[in-house]
Amino acid sequence: MNAALPPGAVIGIVGGGQLGRMSAIAAARLGYRAHILTQEPDGPAAQVAAGLTIGGYDDPAALRAFASEVDVVTFEFENVSVAGLDLLASLRPVRPSGEILRLSQDRLAEKAFLTGAGVPVAPYRAVTSADEAETALAALGGAAILKPTRLGYDGRGQRRVG
Repeated sequence: MNAALPPGAVIGIVGGGQLGRMSAIAAARLGYRAHILTQEPDGPAAQVAAGLTIGGYDDPAALRAFASEVDVVTFEFENVSVAGLDLLASLRPVRPSGEILRLSQDRLAEKAFLTGAGVPVAPYRAVTSADEAETALAALGGAAILKPTRLGYDGRGQRRVG
């Protein structure tokens, strides 16, 4: 079992968006400091964090500098580098693990995992061609949301079809 973080510990958050901002504010209320790794020096989380590292999510130098400033690492959205998290995990505890990120970065793998665990999911079909899309659309009742398997979030890259 892992020990609880002591008061004043630094939580490293990979990603500088809205969720990072909310997490940093919540951490401060609980007596922790948040240090953000972001590519955007003026992003939402950077505005409220106790510390900031500017760099890429897959840049080994930036990741090492970031890790040297924190006690534990988390991430605030699913499109960060899994390889970067693997490097961070060799230096600091990462929660949730990179394995969880690997799963959540691929919508089909995520749906298969949830279905296998007995969690209900919306009906879906994998499509890789226009013909498969037509077949899937017919099977789903003629209307659907077409989503990329990877790198889509907050509605980005999605289209209503049918």
